[in-house]
Amino acid sequence: MESPNRTTAQEFIFSAFPYSWVKSVVCFVPLLFIYAFIVAGNLVILTVVQLNTHLHTPMYIFISALSFLEIWYTTATIPKMLSSLLSERRSISFNGCLLQMYFFHSTGISEVCLLTAMAFDRYLAICSPLHYPTIMTPKLCTQLTLSCCVCGFITPLPEIVWISTLPFCGSNHLEHIFCDFLPVLRLACTDTRAIVMIQVVDVIHAVEIITAVMLIFMSYIGIVAVILRICSAGGRRKAFSTCVSHLIVFLLFFGSVALMYLCFSATYSLFWDTAIALAFAVLSPFFNPIIYSLRNKEIKETIKKHIGQAKVFFFHKTRDLQ
Repeated sequence: MESPNRTTAQEFIFSAFPYSWVKSVVCFVPLLFIYAFIVAGNLVILTVVQLNTHLHTPMYIFISALSFLEIWYTTATIPKMLSSLLSERRSISFNGCLLQMYFFHSTGISEVCLLTAMAFDRYLAICSPLHYPTIMTPKLCTQLTLSCCVCGFITPLPEIVWISTLPFCGSNHLEHIFCDFLPVLRLACTDTRAIVMIQVVDVIHAVEIITAVMLIFMSYIGIVAVILRICSAGGRRKAFSTCVSHLIVFLLFFGSVALMYLCFSATYSLFWDTAIALAFAVLSPFFNPIIYSLRNKEIKETIKKHIGQAKVFFFHKTRDLQ
């Protein structure tokens, strides 16, 4: 039975943001630009893939699904960060905090699963090129994408429900820039139940990350083994170029995620905690549209084609008006 002085927090106050108005504005402007770029960049990729039938292949279906998830992954946290930077009271309701954690982690886990599926797709394309069209059918591609989303949206539910039942007493100042499992759990009343919960969350995150990394790592071992057997340097370069974008995104995302969630309750300073959180919540999604558009020849050429068509259309419209 809970003691009378233990209550459920009504709200949390973010204490990791700068208190100076000038510093807040300095942080607000680039963050707003980054968020606008993430949304616009991923919408461009989604639109380009949907409008061009020659891009309706498994690789581009996975890329467009990743772009869709990236929009919602960043929308779960960045708008609240932006509003907190410009408001005096940087608070979030308890239920709002739970929802933010749920959507941030559900979309994040969906991305982890999707990156794993993309590694499997590249493995099949390079290691079994003759059987690839019959194995990786549009139906299987859709099933894998939906399975990734189902897995992502179910996995965090038990943790969210468990946290919602915890009592919170004392300070409600959250030393983070958004709601996340460990910063919130540290505010729970420090009894055996909360300590066990932190350890369980650590183990769950470790299993999720290590499993995905091992599957992707094994896929790339197979890919590298096949590429090394290709006789011509041009053939090796062409085969590896199809994996470069995925490999860069994988290293960026998993590198920062591992620093945060494989620390097993070790604590960083507030500066490093915030820097690592920004790396996987903001910077990694910021680079993804750049990587997939600039390093992908087909997407780049298709974007150029549509820009050219738009210029011709507006030129004729302007001439007609004159």
